[in-house]
Amino acid sequence: MVRRVLSLTSGRIAVVILVLIALLAVCGPWLAPQDPLATSDNALASASGSHWLGTDHLGRDVFSRLLDGSRISVLGSLEVALTALVVGAVPGILSVYSGRVFEWLTLRLADTLVALPFMLFAIAVIALLGNGITQAMLVTGVLVSPLFYRVSRAATLAVARSPYVEAAIVSGASVGWIVRRHVWVKVLPPIAVALAQTIGVGFVIVSSLTFLGIGVQPPAPTWGGLLATDLGYLSHQPWAPVPPALLIMVTVWACNLLADAIRDVSGEAGRALAGRRRARTGPSAPVTVGGSR
Repeated sequence: MVRRVLSLTSGRIAVVILVLIALLAVCGPWLAPQDPLATSDNALASASGSHWLGTDHLGRDVFSRLLDGSRISVLGSLEVALTALVVGAVPGILSVYSGRVFEWLTLRLADTLVALPFMLFAIAVIALLGNGITQAMLVTGVLVSPLFYRVSRAATLAVARSPYVEAAIVSGASVGWIVRRHVWVKVLPPIAVALAQTIGVGFVIVSSLTFLGIGVQPPAPTWGGLLATDLGYLSHQPWAPVPPALLIMVTVWACNLLADAIRDVSGEAGRALAGRRRARTGPSAPVTVGGSR
């Protein structure tokens, strides 16, 4: 699947952007030219050689804070996506094979989680457990998990009635073996699409919470927090919200672009795409003269 995704222009663009964002999250704090928390008297300065994106209202280097804040944004979005994957995909697959009671309970639980407004619920959890981004992201991941539950359940149902799966059940194969050998290969592409989309949703959630000052203790920098701070000084620096807003938009766009690329190369569409490419690169058919063979 990776090769097919990279064979698409959209897939390559998405992967390059997301790799760069990941590198910012890993190396950003070390690449920051100045201390992102250090204040100075040079407040609201314009871009210059010493301050590439200027300074904020406390004289802190905006470029250094942007690099340092990338880690929280990336880790928060990954926490949402991975929590939703584990909490949703595993019960979704097992609900097909674990009996009526487990199926009914998980379906009702998924319906309940869908009805809860995850943003308000995350804010409520932070109010109860303290102002921390990790607990907010874990709770948000649980509330987003019905997406993975329904995707994995629908894909498993499509495979569960296949002759080879029924033959494996009749022969006495365990549920775990059937899932590893037959089901997971079919379920993986739609789960990968949902995972890429959920990472983008996670970026929006993290940026929204930090924009409101929730989840991160100041003066720790975040992309959403930088955006909120810059909006208060538009009369002095009208261009200041552009860098954090652009980073958030490009990252979410790349996640959605990757999800579209995975969807395009998987399933029937992916097989048709591979068939067309083999036809273009295959040997040319012999030319006939006068209709003779």
